[in-house]
Amino acid sequence: MNSESRQGGLDIDEVVRPPTDTYRILHVDDDSEWLDLASTFLEREQECFKIVTELSASDGLERLKNEEFDGAISDYEMPEVDGLEFLSDVRKQYPDLPFILFTGKGSEEIASEAISAGVTDYLQKRGSSDCYSLLANRLLNAIDRYHANQQMVHAFKAIETAREGISLLDEDGYFLYVNEAFAKTAGYSRDDLLDNHWEFLYPEDDVDIIYDEILPTVPVEGRWSGVTTYVRKDGDRIQVDHALTYTEDGTLICLIREVSDHET
Repeated sequence: MNSESRQGGLDIDEVVRPPTDTYRILHVDDDSEWLDLASTFLEREQECFKIVTELSASDGLERLKNEEFDGAISDYEMPEVDGLEFLSDVRKQYPDLPFILFTGKGSEEIASEAISAGVTDYLQKRGSSDCYSLLANRLLNAIDRYHANQQMVHAFKAIETAREGISLLDEDGYFLYVNEAFAKTAGYSRDDLLDNHWEFLYPEDDVDIIYDEILPTVPVEGRWSGVTTYVRKDGDRIQVDHALTYTEDGTLICLIREVSDHET
């Protein structure tokens, strides 16, 4: 077993991606003066906001079709298409986009309909600037949650199609998740691996070394990489290029790649 890092091995740090600097927000209201005022306050409250305005729901939908946005705000009372109808149309195409109904007309009935239609949040317009601070904060929180969910979806899609084997283990060493490449490399089905302890993949003589030498290194150094031996379901032994690191909640991330004969 080799505990030194291998050149050209697996790099967990490659999965980290920086967040965006600007959030583009579509604000729809038939009152142009209100839109200008709201845009000024919102961009002042959150420098990361870029407010794009439209005076009708139909123009707002056209904007959404042609441009990328991180969130939307809409008035309720508008001619031709009101805010609830606009929300319903948006949800058909963009089911998860943060959408806040920001209206001067409020009632429990409107709020209930908005919730049923999938609104992210519902706020009433007020005369003070405090309402813009509240709107900005709620919108920012909703967008952060939206992006976190999107990144999780994209990450798992990437993990599922990755050529490297990737697995997640809980604090006690039991598999929480394995991608198809991990199962294939280890020589087991996913069902064989999930909820089982990592020990059963190793020769009995190697288990103590992993507990005594490898796992204690990960929290100290931040990661460990090297070559270990797996015992496949059919009894064959393979050498795997192995990388380990912990997440903040104690989940162990394990990346593997079978080492070919010319690499050993």
